Amino acid sequence: MRAFFKGFVGKVADRYRKMSIQMVISLSFTAVAVVGMVFMGLSLYLRFYTTAETLAEDNSLRVLAQVNLNLERYLHRMMRISDTMYYRVIKNTDLAEGTFIDGMELLYEENRDSLVSIAVFDKQGGSVSAVPLAGLKTSAAPQTSGWFQSAMAKMENLHFSTPHIQNIFDDPDYRYRWVVSLSRYVQLTRDGVTESGVLLVDMSFSGIEQVCQGVELANGGYLYLIDSDGELIYHPRQQLIYAGLLEENNLQAAGYRDGTCREKFQGQMRQVTVKTVGYTGWKLVGVVPAEELGATSRQTFLFGLALLLFSVFLMAFLNFRISAHISDPIRRLEQAVKELEAGTENVEIEEGGCYEIQRLGHSIRSMVSTLHHLMDDIIQQEGQKRRSELEVLQSQINPHFLYNTLDSVIWMTEAGRYDEAIQMVTSLARLFRISLSRGKRIIPLADELEHARHYMTIQQIRFKNKFTTQISAEPGTEGLYTLKLIVQPILENAIYHGMAAAEDDGLITVTARREGETLLIEVADNGMGMRPEVAASLLDEDRPDVRTTGSGIGVRNVHRRIQLTFGAQYGLTILSEPDEGTTVQIRLPALDETGLALYEREVMG
Repeated sequence: MRAFFKGFVGKVADRYRKMSIQMVISLSFTAVAVVGMVFMGLSLYLRFYTTAETLAEDNSLRVLAQVNLNLERYLHRMMRISDTMYYRVIKNTDLAEGTFIDGMELLYEENRDSLVSIAVFDKQGGSVSAVPLAGLKTSAAPQTSGWFQSAMAKMENLHFSTPHIQNIFDDPDYRYRWVVSLSRYVQLTRDGVTESGVLLVDMSFSGIEQVCQGVELANGGYLYLIDSDGELIYHPRQQLIYAGLLEENNLQAAGYRDGTCREKFQGQMRQVTVKTVGYTGWKLVGVVPAEELGATSRQTFLFGLALLLFSVFLMAFLNFRISAHISDPIRRLEQAVKELEAGTENVEIEEGGCYEIQRLGHSIRSMVSTLHHLMDDIIQQEGQKRRSELEVLQSQINPHFLYNTLDSVIWMTEAGRYDEAIQMVTSLARLFRISLSRGKRIIPLADELEHARHYMTIQQIRFKNKFTTQISAEPGTEGLYTLKLIVQPILENAIYHGMAAAEDDGLITVTARREGETLLIEVADNGMGMRPEVAASLLDEDRPDVRTTGSGIGVRNVHRRIQLTFGAQYGLTILSEPDEGTTVQIRLPALDETGLALYEREVMG
């Protein structure tokens, strides 16, 4: 047997040496093609299952994205109602001279299909005004409700509750109304003096139910809605679950990230797709039974087999026909391509052989010519793209800061505090004058620090000197330049997050110093701080955006602007410990006038 095998191999090798290159190419390519086609046929069944799973995943993602869009539109409408009530009714009404009733009734009539009630409470939980349900139940204690306590604890945020029966006001129709409560902290004005309060907008749960109801996923799947703790908000079989006749894996799903994963629940594998709803932290969860994804059909198998046989035949025929025409010309083309890869500039591309090879040679020659032009164009386009990205990031301005500042000026003027109003308007004017900087992106360090001082002057007046500020530049920083508008967003975060729990001893310091060829600007506060892992995640590009009060530019945008301008070795470093405050280090190149001129020549080309 062994001798027979050796003899057979010897004959094959001898025959191979006598074959022409045409036959070698033809047989070799055909053999490789047959092996590949057979392997493809064997793997077709497994690939079909994967494809079906992917299609189901894509279908779930598309459906959840559409439902999420509809939910966000509905919730955003409720948020606009809340904003309108606060900024157009509550802010413009002094309770010593008038009431909120007219504005509340108008808002309710315009949105009565989505609303159950609108109400305003003082800080003790007493009803200030409510429409259309006005009579508090004798057993009602709004101040102990979760929506009331959330609004008072986190004054800057809007708070959505889970669905519950409206139990604050007496309903003249004696109906049990399922609602979702949207609450927020508000400032009430009474005889010129502001006091704390809570605005409550009860929206009908039927609006959310209509968005989610009737949605079907592939292969008999379904979706449900939960809050951040995993409590059910909507489920197509919600009544059965509440009755204990059915179970759902909602508590486990609360810990899933957005995307698709697989889980085993009650002995069955399921494909689970999760999508977080903006503004609320709620999660849409789509469930598709995995057993349905593996269904195959006889027609699909026969079609795959026929395609396999046809491909093998066609590949063998074509290999035999074209092998004689492609061997030598393609070898010469390969050599030319290798020279191009080695960096040779002037390479002669031969246009010989059969028509296809001639066209290939012509295409390669055209491609080489086009590449030279494209490389020059790409260099110019990348420079323009970089400048455009910087301008977009820099142009993001927080309109709430301007609105709140002007609102404070009006309030102080009406209260007779003219000196403070003049100081605030003056600081605001200088603030925007430095922000414009005649269109320049890089400005003197002194101007950037002056911009920060004016900004903090405005904020200290608004927050009634709840904190103090120290801004200084150490010797050695004279004549240095910095990227514009990088300190203000850090200060804004320090105010709204670091100083949120401060009493009267809040301190924010800004220090600029030079360390060799690096300009280091540190912004530090003695606020409540955060865990180091949370601080490290703030600059992560994959970290989801959260709607909070703060700069529209944001810490991550400042980090991106610096790195886009000067390179990845520069940017922000955030150091923080709970109860010990937060320090943000801004690292920039130490640019003087000469360095700035050199940089601008390199960037502008």
